[in-house]
Amino acid sequence: MSTFTPCKGKTACRDDGAICLTCGRSFAEIEQTRAQIDALAEFVIAQGYDNVGEFAAYVADKVEKKVRHRRETT
Repeated sequence: MSTFTPCKGKTACRDDGAICLTCGRSFAEIEQTRAQIDALAEFVIAQGYDNVGEFAAYVADKVEKKVRHRRETT
């Protein structure tokens, strides 16, 4: 397993053509993460939720539980 390192912002990115030399993640991983976040943001907007923080906390909790469960069953 590896440890997730969050982006420090687009202006902090330094690359060698394949990975960010600041956070160590591949550009494919960064793009996929951004796409997932964009999709969630669009969903929240489409639903008209005004309690975005509560939605984000709910999603974070569900992701943690789902990952934990899948790791335990494999």
